[in-house]
Amino acid sequence: MKYYVVIPAHNEEAFIGLTLESILAQTILPKKVVVVNDNSIDQTPEIVSRFAEQYPFITLVNSVSDAVHLPGSKVIRAFEKGYETLNENYDIIVKLDADLILPENYFEMVIAAFESDPKVGMTGGFAYIERNGEWILENLTDKDHIRGAFKAYRKECFLQIGKLKPAMGWDTVDELLAKFYGWKVVTNTSLKVKHLKPTGANYNKAARYKQGEAFYTLGYGFLITAIASAKLAVMKKKPLLFVDYIMGFMKAKTAGKPLLITPEQARFIRRYRLDKMRQKLSGKAT
Repeated sequence: MKYYVVIPAHNEEAFIGLTLESILAQTILPKKVVVVNDNSIDQTPEIVSRFAEQYPFITLVNSVSDAVHLPGSKVIRAFEKGYETLNENYDIIVKLDADLILPENYFEMVIAAFESDPKVGMTGGFAYIERNGEWILENLTDKDHIRGAFKAYRKECFLQIGKLKPAMGWDTVDELLAKFYGWKVVTNTSLKVKHLKPTGANYNKAARYKQGEAFYTLGYGFLITAIASAKLAVMKKKPLLFVDYIMGFMKAKTAGKPLLITPEQARFIRRYRLDKMRQKLSGKAT
């Protein structure tokens, strides 16, 4: 199966070379790698250009966007810029962050997952971060969720879900829509991806409100939003984030923000989320 990789990159001079080297070390190489230089003011484009000169399947695309780092919209707009330069001759499309080190068999295992079952629509490994010289599982990781930093999609699934939504929550809505259409989302615990920069390191207060807005635009409703906000605030060990998330939700509701999904999809998502919560509660009870 042929796979293409798109990497949005904003001021990633410290990491982009390591990410590209880990791609070049793969047991199965991609047919195309597009790095989107998203308004960088450091040496990111120069580093990528050196790789592109040596490896013809790597290309650099320059994009100008707002310098403010709001999660979701900025990175997906950059991804779209890169995706637009590609042809349709692929089986798998991959969105990667520019601060990763992948195990050498990463894409070999990704391809194997897709080939093993035609209903697998999305697959990926798990994020690890360095703490005191050791690589540990990032605490935002959920065994049922593929991190937005490394998403691999079957072409048919990617197109059916309408590609990626340029909004915070894109890496949740993609999985929920995949399930809505009957696709499987498969994670592989053996694939340990080194995530060199902690998630949300550059996010400001406006970005934290965006998380609550994302819960609203995903059609969660207040109850599921409150539970999800509490869980996320605990996982990040910042209880006051709960208030930011709820405020973001209420602001989006008051403003009448449009949903990212249809009413039918929103009903499916609420049922799915509530069922998952009940399953986890019953599992803890037993």
